[in-house]
Amino acid sequence: MQHTTPSPLSMRLAIAIISAAAVGYEILLINLLSIMQWHHFAYMVISMALLGFGASGTFLALARSWLLPRFAYAAIGQACLFGVAIVGCFALAKTLAFNPEQLLWDPTQPAKLLGIYVLLAIPFFLASNVIALTLMNFPGSIPRVYAADLIGAGVGSLAVILLLHALWPTTAMRLLGWAGFVAAGVAYWALRIRPRMLAFGFVILGLLLFVAPASWTHPTVSPYKSLGQLLNVSGTRVVDQLTSPLGQLTVVASPVIPLRHAPGLSLNASDEPPPQLGVFSNGDAMTVITRYTGDRDSIAYLDYTTSALPYHLATPHNVLILGAGGGSDVLQARYHAVEQIDAVELNPQITNLAQKQYGEFAGHLYDGPGIRVHTADARGFLVGSSRRFDLIQSALVGSFAAQPTGLTALNEDYLFTVEALGDAIGKLMPDGYLSLTMWVTLPPRNALKLFATAIDALSRDGIVDVSRRVAMIRGWQTSTLLVKNGPLTDENTEAIRRFAKARSFDVVYYPGMQSSEANRYNLLDRPYFHEGAVALLGSRRDQFVDQYKFSLTPASDDKPYFSHFFRWSTLPEIISLRGRGGESLLEVGYLTLVVTLLQALIVGVVLILVPLAFLKRDKTIVAPRQVLLYFLSLGLGFIILEIAIIQKSMLLLHHPIYAAAVVIGTLLVCAGLGSRFADQYAATTKAHGVVYIAVAVIIGFGLVHAFAIGSLFKLVIGMSFIFKVFLLIVLVAPLGFVLGMPFPLGLARLAAGSPQLVAWAWGINGCASVVSAVLATLLAIHFGFNIAIIVALVCYGVALVTFPRGRCAK
Repeated sequence: MQHTTPSPLSMRLAIAIISAAAVGYEILLINLLSIMQWHHFAYMVISMALLGFGASGTFLALARSWLLPRFAYAAIGQACLFGVAIVGCFALAKTLAFNPEQLLWDPTQPAKLLGIYVLLAIPFFLASNVIALTLMNFPGSIPRVYAADLIGAGVGSLAVILLLHALWPTTAMRLLGWAGFVAAGVAYWALRIRPRMLAFGFVILGLLLFVAPASWTHPTVSPYKSLGQLLNVSGTRVVDQLTSPLGQLTVVASPVIPLRHAPGLSLNASDEPPPQLGVFSNGDAMTVITRYTGDRDSIAYLDYTTSALPYHLATPHNVLILGAGGGSDVLQARYHAVEQIDAVELNPQITNLAQKQYGEFAGHLYDGPGIRVHTADARGFLVGSSRRFDLIQSALVGSFAAQPTGLTALNEDYLFTVEALGDAIGKLMPDGYLSLTMWVTLPPRNALKLFATAIDALSRDGIVDVSRRVAMIRGWQTSTLLVKNGPLTDENTEAIRRFAKARSFDVVYYPGMQSSEANRYNLLDRPYFHEGAVALLGSRRDQFVDQYKFSLTPASDDKPYFSHFFRWSTLPEIISLRGRGGESLLEVGYLTLVVTLLQALIVGVVLILVPLAFLKRDKTIVAPRQVLLYFLSLGLGFIILEIAIIQKSMLLLHHPIYAAAVVIGTLLVCAGLGSRFADQYAATTKAHGVVYIAVAVIIGFGLVHAFAIGSLFKLVIGMSFIFKVFLLIVLVAPLGFVLGMPFPLGLARLAAGSPQLVAWAWGINGCASVVSAVLATLLAIHFGFNIAIIVALVCYGVALVTFPRGRCAK
C-alpha cells in the first residue's frame, strides 16, 4: 500500500544508483553500437532506452493494484533483474544478425531491428519500474524522488566517460550491471526488511556478472565494416587494440597478403607502398602506419595519388594536415620537402601508435624536423590558430574514410560545412590552397556536393570570380578538390593538365577547361563530374540541384549532414534496381531512422492506448485527455530539445560521446535540482504558476540556444577542451534547472487527485520520448537544429495550457 510518510533518504539513494546505471548504460551503448554498427545508432539508443520507460508506464498502470502492496519485493527484485538484463539482453541482441544494408531487400531485417530495439529496452523497462513504483509508493515525495532519479542519471552519464578512460567497455558494462544489485541492497536496507545484513548479500551476488563468459559482452564488429572485410584476408591478424571514450582502435597486420593502402593511387604508378599496419577506428575509418626508413624513394608512390596535386602547383613552406591519422599525408608532405608541417589529430591514441608503440616501424615520423603534432579537433584548431598556411590538406578520414555506403548519412560533420570551408580559406596565405580529397561515388554526389559547398563558402566571403578559384581532378578511386586563395593562373591550369595526364587522372574542372578534356581515362558513359561542376557554377545551378537524383544542397553548421544525399523521389528507382546494383544508391542510415520512427509510433500508440481500456475512472478528477496532452508534450519537448542541443554541441566538443555525456549529465543533474526546488510548491495552488514561469524561462533559454549559442561556439571553438566543457555546463545548467519542474509538478497533481493515472502519465511521457528521440534527428536533417528547438518550445507551450488542474492539498 502507499506510504504517506516521506521516502527514506537511503531509498532515494537507491533510485539515484539505478538511474545512474541506466543512463550510464545508455551512453555505453552509444559507444558499443558505434563499434558494432555505425554512429547513427547513437540516437536510436536513446529511443531504445525510452521505449523501456514507455512500456513501464503501461505495465504499471495495469499492474498497479497488485504491485504496490508488494512494493519492497517488486522494487528489489526488479533492481536485480535490471543488473542481469544489462549483460544478458546485450548478449541476446548480438545474436540477431541485423544488417542495415539489407533493410529494404531482406524482409527479416525490420523484424531483427525491432528485436534488437526491444531487447535493449528491457534493462530500461526494469529500471523504470523501480523508479515509477517508488514515485507511486511515496506520492508525497514525488519531486524529491524524481530529483534523485535525475541527479543520479546526470552523474551516471558523466561517470561512464571516466570509466571508459580506465576500463574496456565490456568491463564497464558488467560494472553497471553490478550497480543494479548495489541499488537492490541499498533499497533492502532502506525499507528495513529483516534480516538487515542480507542487504550486503545483493552486493556480493552481483559480482557473479564479472565471471560471465567474455563473449556475452564483447562487441562483434559488423562484417560489412572495413575491419570485418580485411580480417577475411588470409593471414590477417589483430596485433593491438586500444579503447577510450572516442571508441576502439584496432591495429591489424597482414603479412601473407601485404596491406597496400594508397587511396587514389594512379594505375600508372610503378612504385608500391612499403609494408603497412592498418589502424581501424570502431572497425572502420582505416588509416595506416607505413614503414619508413628515411629513404625518400620508398614513399614516391604518394606522388601518384590525386591528393599530391597541390604540390605540383606551388612549393608550400608550411602545410596544415587535418586528420593526420597514421601519417600518410605527413609522409607525402615530407616527400615534397615541406619545411614546416602541422599535423592535427583528434584521437591522441592514433598518433601515440605511430610515435611510440610503432615508432621504430614508422621511422619516428611525427618526431621529424619541422613537424608539430596537435591533439585537437580540426575545426577547432583552424579557428583557434593565429597562423596562416600555404596549404591546408584534409586527410581521407572521417566521413570518407570508408567507401560510402549510405551508412554515414546521419553523421554530423562540422568540417565540411559552408562555414568550415570559409574558416579554412580564411587561414590560407595569399595564393595558398585548400585541398580536399574524397572517395569517388557513382553516380556522383559527394564530390559535387563538396564542390557546391566550396562555391558557397567563396561566395559568402564576397568572392566574385568564384569560377577562377576552384579546380578538381578524379582518379578511379578518389577525387581531389582545390580551392585557391586567389585566381588560378594559366601556369596553374597548365600544371593541373600535366599532373593529370602523367598519372591518367581525369580533369573535372579548372578555369577555361573545354568539355572535350573531360572523361578521358577513367571512362564513364558521360562526363558526369564535369557537367555537374559546370552546372553548379552556372546560372541554372538551382534548377540543376533541384532536379538532381541526390541532394547536393551544401551542409551548414545548422544542418551539418554532409553525407545525407537521399531524396524520396529517387526511392522508387532504387527499389526497381533491386538486385542490379541499386543497393549502392541507398542511404541505409536515413531509412533505418525512418523505420525506427514508424516502429516507435506504432509501439507508442499501443502502449498509451492499452491502459485506457482497463483504468478505473470513477474517481478520476483530472480528464485523461488533459493528462495525455500534458505529458505527451513534455516527453516530446524535453527529448527534442536535449538531442538538438547535443547535436549543436558537437561543434564545440567534436565527438558525440563527449557532447552527449556533458549535455545529458548537466541537463539531468540540474533538472533534478529544479525538481527538488519545485517540491515546496507541489501540493499548493501555486503549482500552475510555477509551471507558467518555468515554461516561460524554458522558451527564453531555448531561443538563446537556437539563435545565439552557435555564434558563441564559433568564437570559443579554439579554446581548451576543459574550458569548453565548463562553458557548455554553464550554458546548459539554467535550462536544465527549469526543465526539471513541469513533470514532477504535474505528476504530484495527479497523485493528489487521480493516483491511478500516475503510472499512465509516466508511460505517456516515456512513449513520447521514444518518438521524439528519432524525430529530433529527422527534424535536424531536414530543417536544421534551430527549427528542431522551436518545435520543442512549441511542445512546452502546449504543456503549459494543458497543466492538470485537479485537486491540491492547499
